[in-house]
Amino acid sequence: MKFKKLAFLTILSIFVFAGCDSKDSIDANAIAAKSKKAPIFNLTTSNQTNLTLKVVDDKWIFEGLENKVVLVNFFATWCPPCKAEIPHLVNLKNKYPNFEVIAVLVEEDKSNEEVNSFIKEHGINYPVTNSNINFILADAVGGVSTIPTMFLFDSEGKPFQKYVGMVPEEMLGSDIQKATITKE
Repeated sequence: MKFKKLAFLTILSIFVFAGCDSKDSIDANAIAAKSKKAPIFNLTTSNQTNLTLKVVDDKWIFEGLENKVVLVNFFATWCPPCKAEIPHLVNLKNKYPNFEVIAVLVEEDKSNEEVNSFIKEHGINYPVTNSNINFILADAVGGVSTIPTMFLFDSEGKPFQKYVGMVPEEMLGSDIQKATITKE
């Protein structure tokens, strides 16, 4: 009986943490090519504000967030690793003033009331988008087949790093610092 329990817990932990600490290189050209199909994304947050994202050549311009490092986080409210990384994203947003997180919900038929309740429950301090455009954006970045999946854009709007699965806060912090381009 103990063996079955141990085997089950081992397999479960492999599934839950599969992809953890995974960094993939970003194929900026592939992202740019896919995004040309829809170069402007009008994302709607759960509190009904708009976030406009424009793709111009190889740059992603997040209106109102110019010169900031932006992490686009594709997630679902039912996903345990997605929930586990929220406190780390909140900490990073508080730590780096030149950093913003945009959470993109890839879950159908979730009401804004449900999303706002989730935001409050988890203390999220960054915008969470909840619209059908989220799925078009997921396709434009090359497709999102695993959640959480995150894309980090440097302060000039160029794709910097892709992460699949949970990522340690320290690694994200290091990449945020590297993605901050200082103008001299």
